[in-house]
Amino acid sequence: MKIVATGLLVFAACVYLFTRWLEDRGGDDTAGWVAYVRAASEAGMVGALADWFAVTALFRQPLGLPIPHTALIRRKKDQIGEQLGDFVEQNFMTPSVIEGQVSKLELPQRVSRWLADPKNSPRVSAEASRAIGLAGEMLQDDDIEQFIVAGMRWMAEPQWGPPAGRVLESLIEENRLAPVIQMLCDRAHDWALGSQGLIDKVIDKDGPTWAPKFLNAVVGERIHRELVDYTDKVRTDPDHDIRRAMNEFLEQFAQDLQHDPETIARLEQIKEEFIGRDEVAGAASTAWRSAKAVLGQALDDPDSTLRSNLAEAVIKVATRVSNDEPLQAKMNMWTVRVARHVANNYATEIVSVITETVRGWDAEDTSRKIELQVGRDLQFIRINGTVVGSLAGLAIYTVSVLLFS
Repeated sequence: MKIVATGLLVFAACVYLFTRWLEDRGGDDTAGWVAYVRAASEAGMVGALADWFAVTALFRQPLGLPIPHTALIRRKKDQIGEQLGDFVEQNFMTPSVIEGQVSKLELPQRVSRWLADPKNSPRVSAEASRAIGLAGEMLQDDDIEQFIVAGMRWMAEPQWGPPAGRVLESLIEENRLAPVIQMLCDRAHDWALGSQGLIDKVIDKDGPTWAPKFLNAVVGERIHRELVDYTDKVRTDPDHDIRRAMNEFLEQFAQDLQHDPETIARLEQIKEEFIGRDEVAGAASTAWRSAKAVLGQALDDPDSTLRSNLAEAVIKVATRVSNDEPLQAKMNMWTVRVARHVANNYATEIVSVITETVRGWDAEDTSRKIELQVGRDLQFIRINGTVVGSLAGLAIYTVSVLLFS
C-alpha cells in the first residue's frame, strides 16, 4: 500500500513535469487543457505530500528530521496505554455495563445446557481429569505432607474440651444422640444373644473347681438368659434406668468438658500425644501417596469408574439446573452480583493489565505493530489526499479562470 500511495505521488509529479514541459515548449500556443492538468497534478502532489507527512508523523520523524510533534506513538506510548486503559475502564468496566452484559449472557443456562448434553460428557470428564491431574503434578508430595501435618497441628492449637463440650451439649438438647444410644443398645443385645460360649468359658475358667460341670452349665444358661432379657429391656425401653444413666453421664461429661479443668487437661494431654506421634505424620504421608496413585490411575483410564461417575455427576447437576428456571434465575442473579462486585472493586486492577503491558513494550516495536495493524487504511489516506488534492486544485484553477479570464 505504501508503494501504491507513493506511486500516485510519483505519477502526479511526472504529470506535473510533463505539463510544465509542454507549457515551456509550446509557449502561448499551448492547449488550454494543459494548464488544467498541471493545476490538478500540482495540487495532487501537495495533497499527497501533506498526507504523507501526517501519516508518517504518527509513527516516526519524517526524513529523520527532529520536527516537533512527530513520532507521536513512539514518544507517547505510555500515555496511549494509560488513555486506552482509562477508556476501557470508563466505557466497558463500569458496573452498569458489566451487569447488563452479564445478565444478557445468561451464563448458567448456557453452561448447564452444554454440560447436560451427553455428547459433551467425554470432553467434560477429560477436561476435569486433566485439571485434577495437572493439580496433582503441581503439588509436591513433601509439600502436601507438610501441609497436612501443619493443618493437624493448627487444628490442635486451641483447646478441644470446651468446644467439644458445647457441641455435645447441643446434641443432647436436640436429642441427636438418641439414635446413637439406641444403636449401642441394639449392638449390646446382639452381643448378648451370642455370648453363651463366652459365658461358659469364663465360668469353666474362673468358677469353683469343686463345682460339677452340669452345675456350671446351668449357671451359664441362667446368666445368659438374664443377660439377654436385661439387654432386651434396655433396648426396647427408652426410659430404662441404664439409658437414663447414659444420658446423665453424657450431660455431666459435656459440662466437665466445658468447665472441669482436670477433664480439659486430660483431653489436651490425649490430643497432644495423638498429634505428636510419628505414626500420625506417617499415616498422612501414606494416605496422600496412596490417594494420589489411585487417583492418577483412575484419571488415566478413559473407562474408569471415577471418570464415568464424574461425568454422570456433572450431567445430573447440569440437567437439574437446565430444567429449573427459578434456580437459573437465582444463579444468573448471583453471576450478575459477582460481576458487579468485580467491576466495583477490581476494574482498575483488571485494566492495569492493558497499561502495564503497553508500558512494557519497546517503543519502536509498538509503533511498528500499530502501523502494521492500521497501515493499510493510513495509506488510503495518502491515496485519497492525492486524488482529493488533484480535484481541489482542478476546481480552484477552473474557478479562477472563470473569474479572471
